Amino acid sequence: MERMRTAPTPIASAVLMMLACSAGQSWAQEADKPMEQVVVSGIRASLEQALTRKRNSDTLAEVVSAEDIGKLPDKNVADAVQRVPGVNISSSAGGEGGFAENDRVSIRGTSSSLTQTLVNGHAIGTGDWFVLDQAGAVGRSVSYALLPSEIVSAVTVQKSQQADMVEGGVAGSVNIETRKPLDFKKQFTAEATVQAIYADLPRKTDPQMNALFAWKNDAKTFGVLLQLFSEKRHERRDGQEFYGYAPIDAESNAAKAHPELAGVLAPAGISASLFEQERKRTGGAIDLQFKPSRDFSFDINGFSSSLDAANYNRSFYNNIAGNLNATDPVTGASVGVVPSSYVIKSGTLVSATIPASQYPAVSATQPYNPSLYAAFGDQIYRPGSSSSSAYIDLDGSYRVNENLRITGSAGYTRGTGKTPADIGYEAGLTGVGSSYTLNGMSPALMSFPGADTSSFTGYVTASAWGSHVVTLDTEKYAQLDGELRLDRGVMESAKFGVRYAEHHRNVSQPENRSCAVCDGTTSAPLPQWSGATYPSNFGSGISTGAGFLRNVWQIDPAAIAAWAAQYDLTGGATTRNWAGELDVREKVSAAYGMLNLAGDGWRGNVGVRLVHTNQATITNIPGGDNPIGQDNVNGEYTPTLNQRSYNDVLPSANFKFDLSPTLVGRVAVAKTMARADYSAMVGAVTLNDTNLTGSSGNPNLKPVRSLNYDAALEWYFAPKSLLSAGVFYMDMSSYVTYGTANLTYYNNSFKRFDSYTISSPTNIGATNRGVELAWQQHIWGGFGALANYTYTDGKADDGLAVVGNSKTTYNAEAYYEDDKLSARLAYTYRSAFSGGLYNSFPQVMAGTGNLAASLNYKINENLSITFDALNLNNAVLRYYGMNKDQPIASYSNGRQYYLGLRGKL
Repeated sequence: MERMRTAPTPIASAVLMMLACSAGQSWAQEADKPMEQVVVSGIRASLEQALTRKRNSDTLAEVVSAEDIGKLPDKNVADAVQRVPGVNISSSAGGEGGFAENDRVSIRGTSSSLTQTLVNGHAIGTGDWFVLDQAGAVGRSVSYALLPSEIVSAVTVQKSQQADMVEGGVAGSVNIETRKPLDFKKQFTAEATVQAIYADLPRKTDPQMNALFAWKNDAKTFGVLLQLFSEKRHERRDGQEFYGYAPIDAESNAAKAHPELAGVLAPAGISASLFEQERKRTGGAIDLQFKPSRDFSFDINGFSSSLDAANYNRSFYNNIAGNLNATDPVTGASVGVVPSSYVIKSGTLVSATIPASQYPAVSATQPYNPSLYAAFGDQIYRPGSSSSSAYIDLDGSYRVNENLRITGSAGYTRGTGKTPADIGYEAGLTGVGSSYTLNGMSPALMSFPGADTSSFTGYVTASAWGSHVVTLDTEKYAQLDGELRLDRGVMESAKFGVRYAEHHRNVSQPENRSCAVCDGTTSAPLPQWSGATYPSNFGSGISTGAGFLRNVWQIDPAAIAAWAAQYDLTGGATTRNWAGELDVREKVSAAYGMLNLAGDGWRGNVGVRLVHTNQATITNIPGGDNPIGQDNVNGEYTPTLNQRSYNDVLPSANFKFDLSPTLVGRVAVAKTMARADYSAMVGAVTLNDTNLTGSSGNPNLKPVRSLNYDAALEWYFAPKSLLSAGVFYMDMSSYVTYGTANLTYYNNSFKRFDSYTISSPTNIGATNRGVELAWQQHIWGGFGALANYTYTDGKADDGLAVVGNSKTTYNAEAYYEDDKLSARLAYTYRSAFSGGLYNSFPQVMAGTGNLAASLNYKINENLSITFDALNLNNAVLRYYGMNKDQPIASYSNGRQYYLGLRGKL
């Protein structure tokens, strides 16, 4: 691992200044300052600010202020917004399972791809660090792992659409507002936080640091802001994974011996999985703000964040479905194993004893048959894995006269995801059998009679690879808006504007397949094994009982890299995985007009947004008219351009009624749209050679279009207090769902043709309806509490649940604050929801709750001690398939504790 470098000089200098500084004047909220100000004092003041912005909004919105984020155990923006009604978060994009840090945001029980994420009203390019997210199901959601909470002034969750908002959020949008230098009260402001994080599962302590410097001139016409952050953390995840389920072939030896087994779903494999990672998020933001007169201002804002995320993933698993369905590579006859005992439940083989195969061992005359290995050990090392996000944005405002103001923005954003070396090594073991028992949502039991799983002996090299993945996500944009004051009856003002954007998403997958002897023969020497096994406490967060496989051999990552170097697997590409590549370019033109209306006790807006989308996708077709890649081991292909364009007319109306001095009513209706996921639009096929599954796209896929209705009542019955109820209904005419088909492709890993289960997208109708309830109140003294509850019911026309749909979500939070001490305890629960297809098999995440806490003690007006704790209840993330008798995964990530010193000048 790279040695930790010394903290940046500006941060260290600021901390020393603050430690030496005497008590100064605390920040206080000025009564006459606009509500958009950054400087607030205390939890209660920030809650009041958020409620004021919510109440004054013409749309249905939720607001989280800077002090909220600073006083909660929130390490990225996703954590911050999960506590408001109607917002769900998840710790992954879908393919990699659950981790400790939350990464995706969704609204009202829908997929995160249907949530638009903006920064200061513009798009932000994003990247993913995990290889399955880089090159698998490539969606439109933003990785919040690149967005530390320290950059935020406020976050607004818009649940109803209006014409001047950028399209792309069917369910709503999240707008992250960064800090501006002219918003600070003092001429010079400095903040810094130094923390130590202890993660109890990897048993590692790491440093985390961030700092802010803001200055403005005496005339308040120019200001500059600089933010820096450097946050390191060790991740360890203990898991039990299941590689989907496959039907037992009616022509297999098992089905012939026991006809009731035909068509029964058998686990493709049950794995003891250990994932370890070192993450380091570094970057910063800069803002130059100019306001030479009350009529003219402009702002230059830049942001950059990179996440170094080298990781090492180990798995040890049986090969149940492969053992049962194995066929002779030459004759095609069944050579599968017949179970000596078994149990069937809900159409699933939930328990079986699999004898050792009697199929001849590999020899010069006997073909390699990987399906009959009873056990496999995978060691996958990804040094240099990373993701990044950056933008540069220019905003300006000019008041032409007392009635007309012109605003504009232009910028460029870029996100990347890189896996420069995906070094995979797989070893197989024959001559032994296996036994397993599924226990629903409790851990499965697994054993290999006659084998010592703690010893790397008796194995042969089954497969090896060296993939390289690079993803690119860019957008350049420009927008011009005008607002004309009318003051004609109920017509308060008219707003109008145009926007143009060019977006590019690309995935390239050069590969290295230079290991000709990695085919299960003994001619490939084994990597050097040091005698290491999994940590002694592996799986303790999942199961402490007997029968949970935990004592497993592992190879040092350096040994895997050295072994791969013998066959140049870590070198340059020798071929391309063209089937998994994609290229999507979009040119979007939009124009809108909107009337802001106001009357006695009410206000609102009506408008329409016109959007023209031109899409060009490149799909690599097998063979084709003009094939290339004659030397490609994956075969020849023809890059094929698909172009199309479509128009969207998006009307909207939002109304707010002051029913009394404390009661506000809202109604809204809008037509919304979100373009389909990038991978869903590209027709290329991505294959998993081990599980015999794959996915393909549909270049003719329509965007998801929806007609949304909202109504809400908000009772502001006391200062810093709210009681609200709302209902919503979404009628999606072109929701995207996935179907499956069995198709034959060449299996490059095992050098044969196989039948793959391929999932592909299509449009279908769907609805989503729900209720949102919220309560917030300052109770007595320094005590306060808040709670909210969201119910959603989303179903597609085929009867399946909408992806991301949790029936129930609730938050409960209590806080205390006085002049010295502030404390918060927060619990969030999300019920089970569909995660879509993984390896062409349904995936549902079971309901889970998470407890977090924060404590801040003010030493003086300049220094305070902070303590944050995440996942205090050590929740286990569990996933299952079509029912709970088909477990998919269980993950334990452990607890994280942050102790720090926060200072300000």
